[in-house]
Amino acid sequence: MRPQTLIDTHGRVATDLRVSLTDRCNLRCTYCMPEEGLQWLAKPDLLTDDEIVRLIGIAVTSLGIEEVRFTGGEPLLRPGLVGIVERVAALEPRPQMSLTTNGIGLKRTATALKAAGLDRVNVSLDTLRPDVFQTLTRRDRHKDVIEGLYAAHDAGLTPVKVNSVLMPGLNDDEAPDLLAWAVEHTYELRFIEQMPLDAQHGWKRDGMITAGDILTSLRTRFALTSEGEKRGSAPAERWLVDGGPHVVGVIASVTRPFCAACDRTRLTADGQVRTCLFATEETDLRAVLRSGAPDEEIARIWRLAMWGKKAGAGLDDPSFVRPQRPMSAIGG
Repeated sequence: MRPQTLIDTHGRVATDLRVSLTDRCNLRCTYCMPEEGLQWLAKPDLLTDDEIVRLIGIAVTSLGIEEVRFTGGEPLLRPGLVGIVERVAALEPRPQMSLTTNGIGLKRTATALKAAGLDRVNVSLDTLRPDVFQTLTRRDRHKDVIEGLYAAHDAGLTPVKVNSVLMPGLNDDEAPDLLAWAVEHTYELRFIEQMPLDAQHGWKRDGMITAGDILTSLRTRFALTSEGEKRGSAPAERWLVDGGPHVVGVIASVTRPFCAACDRTRLTADGQVRTCLFATEETDLRAVLRSGAPDEEIARIWRLAMWGKKAGAGLDDPSFVRPQRPMSAIGG
């Protein structure tokens, strides 16, 4: 029997679940958090491995979820990650599974994650220059990320996607170099507009590097043609590079929002359902789960939360209010 879906009042159906495994990170990217870090969630507030697997199981078997993306913070910091992946891979029906990571721990974990059932990875890398990487992330770990990318590719976690954010005055001149490098290594590069989700509230729309800026820069070296297919719920607009087969994507959450086709639901590391990356309200599944509620009741509450999803994030609305949580505590 087809599970009851996570449909909202605008007719959108959520089939993609983003699961944050931790709010902690071993980088301090300037567009995400301050140098000293943040006040991390206390361990008792975090979902346990068993609770995460149970909630994902409800989503997959009762709510129509087809894809699961593990995020953070940095999900490779979660001690039980491999075991969680293995248990989710055993669900029927088996969801597609991916991981968004900064790549630092991939060299030692890629093979185990592939064996556990992970399908692919998205790795964040904003620059090819180690000195700029250290300025952006406040850590000297560029080599570790590059080695992590190699390990992911060798382990078969493909297609390996690379996510890059361009920042004014730091790496905004690197778009063509990043694309040439990605093509050389058969990675799929995706540029992401900086979003108003930094903990220090330093984001300003004026001066941000837009999708238009990125495409203009790329076209100084490459011929880009639209892939021609409707992107549907995919966040990235994709372009063929020099006629293909390589592609580059641009995720323009700010200047070209794609809310009308959004198919995502989000679960934070402390068990809160979020209907949108920019939502200001959450629904507490952790408390319901720990109160002893059966799966059917948890599914009912999850469906009710998603039913009330807003039409859009509202970044262009003068009344837009930033979410209280920063990106690291929401999950990418």
